[in-house]
Amino acid sequence: MKAGFVAIAVRAAAAAQVFVDDPSHALLTADDRHHLGRVLRLRAGEEVIVSDGAGHWARVRWLGNESGIVAPLADAVGPGGDGSVQFEPGASPALTVAFAPTKGERPEWVVQKLTELGIDRIVPLVSERSVVRWSGARAVGAVERLRRVAREAAAQCRRVWLPEIGDVVDFGALVAMGGPGEVVLAQLSGDRPRGSQRVVAVGPEGGWSADELSSGLPTVGFGLSVLRAETAAVTAGALMASLRTGTVAPSPMGESS
Repeated sequence: MKAGFVAIAVRAAAAAQVFVDDPSHALLTADDRHHLGRVLRLRAGEEVIVSDGAGHWARVRWLGNESGIVAPLADAVGPGGDGSVQFEPGASPALTVAFAPTKGERPEWVVQKLTELGIDRIVPLVSERSVVRWSGARAVGAVERLRRVAREAAAQCRRVWLPEIGDVVDFGALVAMGGPGEVVLAQLSGDRPRGSQRVVAVGPEGGWSADELSSGLPTVGFGLSVLRAETAAVTAGALMASLRTGTVAPSPMGESS
């Protein structure tokens, strides 16, 4: 079994995960203490993962007190079982999904699922046909809310690298997000996604405008169904992450199939 699978199996077996400033001297916040003790109702002695969100993580014991102090493990099996801080390199290449937010709580759902899938950067996008247009104080508040969602989702799925949640950008900013051929637009008639693509942009429910489609950015498609905007964003993330890890491979049936 590869080292990465061993590490995630160890983290998955823990009762919970929280993010801290320094895993080597972990001090839990009041919110984390409330979540572990009151919401999850952990018993003293149960194992918890602490991570700084930048690849460092450690295994500790929840003491069940109000101090926020936890005890490192000493003699457990597996990575970090001796109380040492572990480091997991970030996935390469880094992957980005830019998406046009829709109404209601769907943007939070998109960020939650893209975080679970391992996407490294998630960027809210305003395009010509966007109905939801975050700007000013509203944009700041919305992005902060998405960052909280990402943090919670990363803890739940045992990620030790927090995804970057970017500020709201317009369509013109997409080109600068990657090199030639790395930035693509999700489009029903697009080509098959490829592992060399690093940034996928998903438009609003009304689709891309004619000017946006003629911008010169390549397009990729996700099958013969018309997907909701939020479904397309998560599908893009799932395919990109699977191509990066080799979980899926190009179809053996050829380009014409």
